[in-house]
Amino acid sequence: MRVLLYEVRRLSGLRSTWFVLAAVLLADAAVAAVLARQLPAGPLSAAAALRSVTAVVPLLPLPIAALGAGALGALSYGHEVRHPGLAASRVACRRRLGLLAGKLVVTGLLAALLALGTVLLDAVVLRVSLAPGVRPGRLLALSVGGDPQALADGARPLAVFAVLVVLAGWTGLLTTSLVRSAAAGLLILCALPALLEPVLSLVLRLTGRGWPVQVRESLPFQYGLDAVRGADLPSAATLLDPVLLTAVLASFGLLLLAAVLAQARRRTL
Repeated sequence: MRVLLYEVRRLSGLRSTWFVLAAVLLADAAVAAVLARQLPAGPLSAAAALRSVTAVVPLLPLPIAALGAGALGALSYGHEVRHPGLAASRVACRRRLGLLAGKLVVTGLLAALLALGTVLLDAVVLRVSLAPGVRPGRLLALSVGGDPQALADGARPLAVFAVLVVLAGWTGLLTTSLVRSAAAGLLILCALPALLEPVLSLVLRLTGRGWPVQVRESLPFQYGLDAVRGADLPSAATLLDPVLLTAVLASFGLLLLAAVLAQARRRTL
């Protein structure tokens, strides 16, 4: 508990934390407003509404909220390296691992709150900024007469988006723990989608699967080769395809293992 309180105080005491949060919310709102004005006349589709409330920009490797969460994770560890606050954490491996675990918990919670805040803010901006002739209808199918299936279909893409933001925050933290530089950790985070997408696409294609619908809507990859993208294959209807989920968890597990091994070999954080 002391480690969590320590990390909350440290992260909330950084001006960069509040700057990143404000920048993410403002950028998300601006992108949502621009996308809302470009929607064609007629009923608003769930896919278009999802792209607007998550502010997915194809030119970026990750959604804006995920990049912000990754920056927060990188800053959390990078500031600890530059200005260590726990002298004991520089000696005992157990204390260093405890501090790393505390940072993961706090970063994950902050990333989840950031995902929720951006979705709520962008939904309001989308509703206010809709172009003339666009009918909101059932936004993201979240209100369809209390139909549980419709509610689940609308909530699944948002759940994928939230998981993506949290994973980005953790990845920014772990990569920074390996390179001991916030800037380098964030650059690695931005490069990972371009490196992993072709591999994951090839794995899905070899197993006769395509990218799940919810993943495609939440993260429209712009990288990789068309030969291994598998765009001609039917997309899975589940939240996450088991093969894709296993590959993502394995990649994150390897990153976490590397971070733990790095802490075991060091005498400092």
